[in-house]
Amino acid sequence: MSDAAMDRPQTPSNKAKEAYFTASQGQLIWARFKKQKAAMVAAMVLITLILSGLFAPFLSPYDPTVAGRNKDYLNGAPQIPQFCDKNGCSLVPFVHPVTRERSIETNFRWVEKVNEDARVHMRFFVKGDDYHLFGFIPGNIHLFGMEEGKIHLFGTDSAGKDIFSRTLHAVWTSLQVGTIGVLISFVLALVIGGVSGYYGGWLDSVVQMITDAIRTVPAIPLFMAIAAFVPSEWSAETRFFFISMILGLIGWPTLARRVRTHLLTERNQEYVLAAQLCGASGAHIIRRHLLPSFTSYIIVDLVISFPYMVLSETALSFIGLGLKDPVNSLGVMLQNVTKADVLLNYHWYFIPVLFFITLVLAFVFVGDGLRDAADPYAETRK
Repeated sequence: MSDAAMDRPQTPSNKAKEAYFTASQGQLIWARFKKQKAAMVAAMVLITLILSGLFAPFLSPYDPTVAGRNKDYLNGAPQIPQFCDKNGCSLVPFVHPVTRERSIETNFRWVEKVNEDARVHMRFFVKGDDYHLFGFIPGNIHLFGMEEGKIHLFGTDSAGKDIFSRTLHAVWTSLQVGTIGVLISFVLALVIGGVSGYYGGWLDSVVQMITDAIRTVPAIPLFMAIAAFVPSEWSAETRFFFISMILGLIGWPTLARRVRTHLLTERNQEYVLAAQLCGASGAHIIRRHLLPSFTSYIIVDLVISFPYMVLSETALSFIGLGLKDPVNSLGVMLQNVTKADVLLNYHWYFIPVLFFITLVLAFVFVGDGLRDAADPYAETRK
């Protein structure tokens, strides 16, 4: 190449081509992922939900347990802050105080009367119930509160507990259960699938028989049998970790089969044979050579597995086989929406359902986007 050609400035298209051919696998996946609008929106929604659950003690105004209930506002309707009313506008959001009394016309149900002539203003960064952020950082500062009384953005339940606070904590609990379950199944899948795919032979046959046996076990009858033997005196934390472990122990076969299939096709490649000739052990070859070539697909599979773990926890808690009060999870909160009284009169109980649907759909869209982005031939097929 001549000196004049080397000194010629590069055009934007040439720079883009150079960046494409010199980019790492992660950069290529991110570049393809950004082109998918639905996946990007879902990723932002998912990050928002994760952060809201992570900082739930700070974002929620009250303790979501019985200790933080409002005895004077049972089954209370949501209170929406406003800036303007018939008396004018205010720079600080406020709500009108509510008085409640039982009415003969509604079969002695509570009837709320709003005093539109009075205002109760919101306050931000107020002191309230004690909590431990991230489980170990003590604090008592909450994002918002009221100058007097309490505010319930999503209303209250039959015990007077704030549904907004419970929902944020429930999202985080369900994510924790999903995370522990996914990590357990991830480790088991890599170990079992890696050993089965690399060594093959009779060991592969035995492992696949065990894998197929676990895949054919129906989940609900299994959990019903386990629930019958769970001691009633177990604490909420013990039940939490027990459910997480069970979800992980039955969730590894799918990923293990994929890892096995990949290793069966890759174990005879030249770089594997070179590592064997250098004296590398089987564990070293699997860990340092074979699994890294499958990293992007493993990450995608982990993301896609999350909604199934959350769905499993929610379904088990919903039918009474999983977590129970005082633990706040989406499944525990969904138990209340099946009551006829709730369906007819207390529609705000369905607000956690919207969070549950949003969380699952966000995981699904992000997983689909990552799966397409990790496929180097996705654009070619289009």
